[in-house]
Amino acid sequence: MENVQLANRIRAFRKLKGLTQQELASKTRISLATLGTIERGNRKVSEQELNRIAEMLGISVSEIRGE
Repeated sequence: MENVQLANRIRAFRKLKGLTQQELASKTRISLATLGTIERGNRKVSEQELNRIAEMLGISVSEIRGE
């Protein structure tokens, strides 16, 4: 369940910033396929990936986690 909530938050923040999956994947050096599986909640995001996503979205990891 935690993966799905985190996935939904990553997708929501990405859309709020006006980025496509392709743009975020490119900027974070995460493959498009991997980002897609993360955003669907089918793959747990690593701490390194989460840090890169948060940095590119201009928010903290805590914000993505909803803390």
